Amino acid sequence: MADAREFDLIIYGATGYTGRLVAEYMSQQYGLGPEAPKWAMAGRSMEKLKEVRNLIGIPEETPLVVADSNDPASLDMMASRAAVILTTVGPYQLYGDELVAACVKNGTHYVDLCGEPGWMRQKIDEHQDAAEKSGAQICFSCGFDSIPFDLGVLMLQKEMEKRFGKPATRIKGRVRAMEGTFSGGTAASLKETMKAVAKDPSLVKILTSSFGLTPGFEGPDQPNMLIPKKDKALNSWVAPFIMATINTKNVHRTNYLLDFPYGKDFKYDEMIVTSPGDIGKQAAEMIAKANPLGGDDAPKPGEGPTPEQRENGYYDLLFLGETADGNSASLCVKGDKDPGYGSTSKMIAESALCIALDGNAYGGGIWTPGALMGEKLTKRLEKNAGLSFTIEN
Repeated sequence: MADAREFDLIIYGATGYTGRLVAEYMSQQYGLGPEAPKWAMAGRSMEKLKEVRNLIGIPEETPLVVADSNDPASLDMMASRAAVILTTVGPYQLYGDELVAACVKNGTHYVDLCGEPGWMRQKIDEHQDAAEKSGAQICFSCGFDSIPFDLGVLMLQKEMEKRFGKPATRIKGRVRAMEGTFSGGTAASLKETMKAVAKDPSLVKILTSSFGLTPGFEGPDQPNMLIPKKDKALNSWVAPFIMATINTKNVHRTNYLLDFPYGKDFKYDEMIVTSPGDIGKQAAEMIAKANPLGGDDAPKPGEGPTPEQRENGYYDLLFLGETADGNSASLCVKGDKDPGYGSTSKMIAESALCIALDGNAYGGGIWTPGALMGEKLTKRLEKNAGLSFTIEN
């Protein structure tokens, strides 16, 4: 970025549940001072920002910025002050249009937690050329969807190239264990996506295709992830994973943006591991019928688990890769906190800092974490955010 900005990072939505966690993480992990990143908290109300700042014990000298998604001028002013805007204000298809436009206009980088592929594709089509010209790096999906999966595939492919001199033509992502909840924003985003489809049926093609975020490229047919099946490699039953809809799209977009290092014939799927035998089959069938984001118990935006629940959460993801001639390797990604909140808040903070402080060889555009930040982000997450990326065999 040619011009020096007042802040490296502004956390927009800092008065919301996830935004508070991001601000708390920044305060605890980096603090304030001449050696710390320059960061600020932003939201609609100065009074509310002060209240939250005091409530979570952040120093009074932490800068506060007033901005409102209904006031484009305030978003434009906020964007002009920061190298990166980190936003937790979703659903993004309701509250993200003007902020993305302001960042593109000002050449300001942007990270969010978006898992709304229809809206993401609209922003790609709308802003890719302008972002390239302004230098703005717009990076969606910087939380549990889709960083552990996007980077898990990326790092396994690096191992495949190192070990066999070629990428895996097929990678299976498997959720081996997970304790925690999906965020209320995820549930709200799904609801708004269904409304958007009702208004614009053309979105169905984007939502149902693994290549919905790769304009002009349609890869091979992908493995069916919608029905339970026996995974012979794991000797276990596997079930549909609700986040696969967005994660697979981001994985394929990373491949697309990096000029197909995984190959144009690459196949990828994600599912949840249950157990062997009839018990595993029954569990897989139950998962397939359940809707973790629906019903009266669905999380609401602004709500979330207790600190103890966040601390006790975790996830264990396995990635199994195989080349066309049968060579194989596997990689494990683990996170030490509740995936939807505790781990996500750390991942998006480190993503913003990676863009602001670590530099990269790329210009403006609409990016994925894997394509834009790659191994630099992996190292940050391992050092600071409780994630690990480990080759298993």
